[in-house]
Amino acid sequence: MAHSALVERYLAGLRQVLPQAWRDELALATGASAAQLEALRGAYPQCPSSLLALLAQCNGTWHQPYAGGTVSVYLLGSDVFEYPYYLSSVEQILEDHRANTRSIADIYGHYLQEEPGLVDARIDASLPQGQRLCFSHCMNNGGSSRLYVDFAPAPGGRCGQIVRYLHDPDNYQVIADSFDAYLQALIDGDYGFLIDDYFD
Repeated sequence: MAHSALVERYLAGLRQVLPQAWRDELALATGASAAQLEALRGAYPQCPSSLLALLAQCNGTWHQPYAGGTVSVYLLGSDVFEYPYYLSSVEQILEDHRANTRSIADIYGHYLQEEPGLVDARIDASLPQGQRLCFSHCMNNGGSSRLYVDFAPAPGGRCGQIVRYLHDPDNYQVIADSFDAYLQALIDGDYGFLIDDYFD
């Protein structure tokens, strides 16, 4: 119940800062079905209750088709100031899960030793990327940044921590200890990832 209350508070605050046209577009979104949420839990048994509650309200905003039209609304942020992200749908999350079989170590090879700042010490670079739940792609359709829930951290990390990938210079950083803490930080930051330039 507390998780649903946090999601309601998050969405209510977000709607207050979105312009009317974006609120109208977001209103077209509907929640994921019980079967879709069950499929997500099947792939990620430790999926945070607050993320499930968010998807139950809105099954994605990353160019997501709904009965009333396509929704493309920035719903999330990160530690990268004024850089917004879409919420992935259950289908997009599961596609990322199936497609991303390589680990960070596979992708970067010897550069992991040459670039000590590439991966936060709390992240296990040997873990296949698809074992982390990718719930968000950035405004550049994921090419520049993505957000993950990490269920198998390295020593010193926490199960359920939020990992942010950023491109050029590439790095993987833990930005919150949990999805609840992540949402609360965005609330406390007054949704600072949204600026007027994005509303034109």
